[in-house]
Amino acid sequence: MVAVAPQVALRVGIVGLGRLGQRHAAALAHNTPGCRLVAACSPVEAERAYAANQLGIANVYADLDSLLADPAVDAVVLVTPTSLHADQTIAALKAGKHVFVEKPLALNVPDCERVLQVAAQYPDRVAMVGFVRRFDPSYLAAYQSVAAGEIGKPFLVRSQTCDQNDPEGFFVKFAPTSGGIFMDCSVHDIDLARWMLGRPKALRAFATGTIALHPGLADCGDVDNGIAVVEFEGSAKAVLYASRTMAHGHETSTEVIGTAGKLLVGEHAAANRVVKSDQHGVRHAVLKDFYERFEAAFAAEMAAFVAACRGITPLTLTLSDALEATRIGLAISRSLASGLPEAV
Repeated sequence: MVAVAPQVALRVGIVGLGRLGQRHAAALAHNTPGCRLVAACSPVEAERAYAANQLGIANVYADLDSLLADPAVDAVVLVTPTSLHADQTIAALKAGKHVFVEKPLALNVPDCERVLQVAAQYPDRVAMVGFVRRFDPSYLAAYQSVAAGEIGKPFLVRSQTCDQNDPEGFFVKFAPTSGGIFMDCSVHDIDLARWMLGRPKALRAFATGTIALHPGLADCGDVDNGIAVVEFEGSAKAVLYASRTMAHGHETSTEVIGTAGKLLVGEHAAANRVVKSDQHGVRHAVLKDFYERFEAAFAAEMAAFVAACRGITPLTLTLSDALEATRIGLAISRSLASGLPEAV
């Protein structure tokens, strides 16, 4: 399969219709230019019913092979468990489909490398990993400022992904297959750090963490709050913080420090620019979850994927970037377990 002609709508099939999958599906069905959502796949009957009844998708499948065999599908969007990402991405490429896969690409380096090897055999097919923050207007503006030299040479990135606490601890259920807090949450910050610093090679990582509210995580060696330091070639550093226990809402922020200044993205988790002052004090509304914070970025991300599949604009986000994010995330996770710095 070659790139779909710019004047022809890209026919997309979505695989996985959980919380994020349904949001991707709705965006593809109603708000993404240049494409049509023509197929959906899920092993869960209720999710297939959602695709058929809520989105009006005629071709709904219970297994991936059936969707990949559909000649009316040009591209697939994989919003499935991380443990399936590598094999499903490879299957989609071999079936002649362009493929978008949610982060991370895989939970180990050999699986990432398998995907890169197969993708290299099919250079006419677009393969993209969902590092959505690169498409956020604020992060993109910060990157462009750094690239233009406006803060001098960047040498330190401090970045965090902090989710509002869920008293039920829904993520505890998925902890055995998520790869842990650093692979599940901090992989975004890892990718951002490499991006802002000019894609340097990571050398060493150290991590520590604690269980503040969810003791069930101990069974799989995970934590609900973690801190990591990554050392890069050329002496640049990244300091990462991940949390599942914020009381007020979702808080993603990143600081890039350079030799002539610094940039800060996402300060105070503000939902808007309104600050209210009254007898109760001074306060502002906060973001409730990651999707509210990055809704515009998710839309821009999918639009970029569709445009690349149609041959309109090339991707700047590569599978090699995803491989390096996994490599660094794994070193951080090993350090959390060992209590020692780990080579990347």
